[in-house]
Amino acid sequence: MAIDIPRIPLGDWIEGGLNWLTSEYSVVTRGISRVTETGINFLNDGLMWLPPWSLLAIITALCWWVANTRLAVGAAIGMALIWNLGLWDPMIQTLTLVVIATVVAVVIALPVGIAAALSERLYKAIMPVLDFMQTMPAFVYLIPAIPFFGIGSVSAIFATVIFSMPPAIRFTTLGIRQVPVELIEAADAYGATRGQKLVKVQLPMSLSTVMAGINQTIMLALSMVVIAAMIGADGLGSEVWRAIQRLRPGDGFEAGIAVVILAMILDRVTQSLRKSGK
Repeated sequence: MAIDIPRIPLGDWIEGGLNWLTSEYSVVTRGISRVTETGINFLNDGLMWLPPWSLLAIITALCWWVANTRLAVGAAIGMALIWNLGLWDPMIQTLTLVVIATVVAVVIALPVGIAAALSERLYKAIMPVLDFMQTMPAFVYLIPAIPFFGIGSVSAIFATVIFSMPPAIRFTTLGIRQVPVELIEAADAYGATRGQKLVKVQLPMSLSTVMAGINQTIMLALSMVVIAAMIGADGLGSEVWRAIQRLRPGDGFEAGIAVVILAMILDRVTQSLRKSGK
């Protein structure tokens, strides 16, 4: 005879918790939403105020200074193609979301990663949480964003920060924990305090690994803001989503190519920063 096991109402518990958080902390979420939207509009308007040719020249010069002439030429050609396809404004909107989400994610992730590297107890506690965050499907993060912040770019920032944060935490922790013990012992022998060891030994030695984590955070942020078009985020993702709804594969591929170009430029620039230490 089959045993009738009661179903655990996990979904109801989660939904009830989200409803409680939304009602109890609506003042906080509205405040965060206003501040975030102000930041998005400020950066977006600033980048769009620049003529496309001038921003193209700035990006080209930055790629040349950070990396090499080949990346600068490739970035110039790629940005010119985006401009020619009429996707310049959506590209700016996507870049704005990526920049803000990455900054917020890194500001949160670096202190958490440092704390986890210095505390074994916190390290053991936070690793399962990061595993959970990284294995959760990206679309799921859009669900709590809507009741907290509504439809639009602020919800996209919220979901993107949560989705893209784990690599920065992991790589920061890994980099600090991989600093040779001999260097730590030498700093102790010279009487360095815990803060001095962190600032003068551990962080400089782990900078390359930390930058690798930031690189991964940027890539995940870019992928997430494209998906976030489903909840009203502007940018290249909305162009892809609109092409899907209208069954226009050509337009979708054009927007997809623009995403690839932007991703390649951001990836090469951050990798070059990691190698050069600029």
